[in-house]
Amino acid sequence: MLDRSGFLYDFVRTNEQREMVRELEKLRPLFKKREPLLDQLNSLPKENIDALKGIGYHTLTLSKQFGGQGMGLYSFVLGQELIAKGSGATALSIGWHVGSLLEFSEKRHWNKNVTDWLLDKIKQGALINTASTEKGAGSPMRGALPGTTATQSGDHWVISGKKSYTSLAPLIDYFFVTATIEKSQEIATFVVPRETTGVSILKTWDSVGMRGTASHDLVMDKVVIPKDFILKRHDKKSKPWTPGWQLHIPACYIGIAGAARDEAVEFAASYTPASLGKPIGSMPNIQQEIGEMDIQLLSARQVLYHAAQSYEESNDKEQLRALLSSAKVTVTNAAIDIVDKAMRIVGPQAMSQKNPMQRYYLDVRMGLHNPPMEDMVKKTFGEQAIKTI
Repeated sequence: MLDRSGFLYDFVRTNEQREMVRELEKLRPLFKKREPLLDQLNSLPKENIDALKGIGYHTLTLSKQFGGQGMGLYSFVLGQELIAKGSGATALSIGWHVGSLLEFSEKRHWNKNVTDWLLDKIKQGALINTASTEKGAGSPMRGALPGTTATQSGDHWVISGKKSYTSLAPLIDYFFVTATIEKSQEIATFVVPRETTGVSILKTWDSVGMRGTASHDLVMDKVVIPKDFILKRHDKKSKPWTPGWQLHIPACYIGIAGAARDEAVEFAASYTPASLGKPIGSMPNIQQEIGEMDIQLLSARQVLYHAAQSYEESNDKEQLRALLSSAKVTVTNAAIDIVDKAMRIVGPQAMSQKNPMQRYYLDVRMGLHNPPMEDMVKKTFGEQAIKTI
């Protein structure tokens, strides 16, 4: 089985992955058909998410011990790229949920008082996502203290605050909210059910790229939750950990690039200007552009899947911070460049509202704003280089 760019399936290694690929390939044309609907303000990919739940993708990385499929990072990255070829917004949205489950499967770091009932809800189709970013408060990845507060009152916690960029907010069932415990100034993550009194969604997401992720604001006004709903406490002394599952981010964007490449090749093979009398794909310069895209796609995938495989095989995963962060930067920038090349082949028609190329162009650039940030990655590499002198 081959996609039109030919290379993605070179990275399928197991029968389990082949079966996952077959299931996702059935959904990909449907996702692509629905993509224009996600350009609308306040849209969200509910039908797509429901379809992914229908094949059990929401439990892909949950350990078999807890009733999931027990697949690892490599399979997760493969699945994310395929979904993104049909719908980038769908891939990025479901990625946060599936990635969080992968982190739990690896670290088993959730409070035992919530683990059993929460995983049971997830197996039944509940969605989770971490809400940590706050406008004007700085990035949590850069050490910012949450402005959202948690106050203990008897046998309950009272949570108040506002979180921004909460992907798939209207469909999330349980928010993992980072907050500052007022008395101790500790940082902790709390489980906040969406249906709890005081929880509301402000539909503020109006980005022209990845609009379908529905990354709205989450507002909590004196939300009362049981004291056992503290998911985990954060160690201020430890360095922020770069989880391997964040490779779902570059996987999403290289998937978008693959879709743009396919669109450009199809256009080049079929578009025949009157002045030329034959398809533009017959021209050497266009063939060279396509060849450059294919080389970049293959090279980016080699980086991405090497990082995923290295992570799975490593006994000390936290030592792979540099490999993971460099893979995100390298693959995301390659994806942007590939889409730019595809746009040049299609020409001015690529900017038509009816043409999917304009969506790929806008969506792929959102990768620059997903963690880890490129400036932080480069600074870290630079610091390490100087220290070795």
